[in-house]
This record gives sequence, structure tokens and C-alpha cells, in this order.
Amino acid sequence: MTKKKKYHYKELDLIIERSKLKDKLFQPSSFWSKAYTKIKIEIEQNGIHNFRNLKTCLGFFVPNYGIPANSFNKEISNEIFSLLKQKGSLKQNLAMESFLNGYYHALSDFRVFISSQSNNGNLNTKDFSESDFGSPVEQFEFEGKKYSRSALNYLLGICFLKNHLHKNEKINTVLEIGGGFGTLGEILSFTENVKYINIDIPPISFISWNYLKNIYKKNINSITKENNDKINIVDLNRCSVFNSWDIEKLNGKIDLFINFISFQEMEPHIVQNYFKNIIRLNPKWIFLRNIREGKRKKKSKNEHGVEIPIKSKDYIEMIKHKYELINKDVLQFGYKTSDGFHSELLLFKKKNRIGNKQKS
Repeated sequence: MTKKKKYHYKELDLIIERSKLKDKLFQPSSFWSKAYTKIKIEIEQNGIHNFRNLKTCLGFFVPNYGIPANSFNKEISNEIFSLLKQKGSLKQNLAMESFLNGYYHALSDFRVFISSQSNNGNLNTKDFSESDFGSPVEQFEFEGKKYSRSALNYLLGICFLKNHLHKNEKINTVLEIGGGFGTLGEILSFTENVKYINIDIPPISFISWNYLKNIYKKNINSITKENNDKINIVDLNRCSVFNSWDIEKLNGKIDLFINFISFQEMEPHIVQNYFKNIIRLNPKWIFLRNIREGKRKKKSKNEHGVEIPIKSKDYIEMIKHKYELINKDVLQFGYKTSDGFHSELLLFKKKNRIGNKQKS
């Protein structure tokens, strides 16, 4: 029997060890406390080139449309197809297959994306086609271009954002916290002169760095460089991936801050600390997508969930002194789950003030 190859990544070991010495505000939240160790093990056993088909990765930061994200499992799926094989028609089998593998949901999101294109701003989405780095277990092709659920989540969000930009408004510098495996950075690579910065906890920062390194080639920073001094945004490459504790060292100004589906996995005091640093960087826009009602609360020590759910009203309250809520959405660009949770987009704009009065 051939012994399975084990992969060793020195950069991953290094940043994991560093993370243990950092403030708890920058270490994995309760939601991530066990998952990050499992992800590291899976990567070492299967290789970074397979991260998009690994169990824990799929459960935490590689979203998909089909099983298990659609609330079905393989056993129930097999029973359904067994019954259809006996009693159903070919058309019924094909329809059920398209439902269970996520094709119908993906097509629905793609149709909204295509029909919601706007020429406002400078962010290019029409030329995007997703890389297959990471060996995705699920990826759909529409009109000759490839899309995953992660890609369509962000593309829908950008359509929502562009509806609120002026025609010639430019977004030149984008900061994201919790950027998953790097989808937004990949999308922004299709727009010239846009600088993208992703901040995340290890090992997700390591995975994102590897994914985006495949796209930006040499135009990306080193994940292992310990930044003891300030990190001047103006001096950064087109793409940068930093570890969570580096947020305090960022210096300069950004145009857009974005967080999609990861603040909901943190406790409120962690998010509050990130907001403190985000506001310091003076973005014009703050753009969030998270569950309105908050993630499920952990009921026991070993159960999966958050200690204190953070809700839409909490985000609004945390930044209301500097930012006003411009618009929110679930139905068109967000998502309502089958059990009644709302994945809601919130778009905030910096308040302009003259003296103590808000500029109209």
C-alpha cells in the first residue's frame, strides 16, 4: 500500500505559531476555534491545490450551491434518485439533478448579475471568469465563463454597490477583512489600477495568499514578512494579503471597506475593534453582507456556533457616529434561507460634515 504524501508548508507553520502570540482579538473567534486546526490538517494531508474540495473548507469558507449547502445530504439524494429511477421520467430526473447540484440556484444568481449590470464607477465585472485553482468541487459555466457561489455572491454585491456610485466615481483601494479564499481580489484583478488588501486569520490568510498569488503572480506581498512598523498603503503592490494582527499597522486611506459573511462569525467586541481600525483608514464606503439575525448561538462548549450573535442593528450602531446607512437588501442581491434567516447587504457612506452640521 502506497503511503499518502503529506505536504509541508513552512509559511503556514510560521504564521500559525506567530498567531498564538498575538492579542486574542486577532486570534480565531469561538466559531473558528476548532475549524482552523482541522483546515490546517486537511491542507497538509491533501495539498493547497485541493482546498476547494476538502470537507472543513467547504463547511467554512468555500460556499457552494449543492449538497450540503442546500440542506440535503448524499443519503437523501440517493433515495430521491432511487425513487425517480423506478417511477420518474427522464425529465424529472434531470430537473431534480439540476436542483440538487445547485445549477438552478446558480443560474438564478447569474441572471440577476447579468440583468443588473451598471456602467457606474470603474469596477469591471463583465469580463470576469473564475480560476479553477484549488480544484473546486463545484463550478458552473454560463456564456463561456466560470462561476462559483463565492464569485456570484461578490458579483451580486458589486452590482448593488455600483447602483450607488456616481458614473465616473473611482474605487482605487479596497480593504477586505475575512476575504475567504480570495474571490474579491480575483474579481478586482479584472479592473486596472485597483489595489486590493485582504486581512484574515491563519490558515485562511495563507490559502488566500496562495490563491491570489496564482492570479497576481509577482505583484503580491509575502505572507511571512513580519511588519514591525507601519504598512503604508500607498507603497503596497496591487494585491496584498496580511494576517489579522497587521490591521493595526495599516497606514493611509482606502476608498471601500468590505466584509462578506465573516463578521457574523465573530463576537461583537472583535468586530468593534476591527471597525476602530477601519474608520481610522477613512473609507468613503463601508459594505457588509451578514446574517440580519446573527449566527446561531452556541448552546454548549462542544457545539458549533457563536458566543454572542452579532446582528444588523449592531453594525449600524457601531458606526453610526461616522457612517450613515444608504441602503440594504436581501431579496435581490442577498439571500433568505429556507429556515428564515436573512443574508443581508448593508451599504454605508461616510457622513460629510461642515462644522457640526451634516452636509446635504
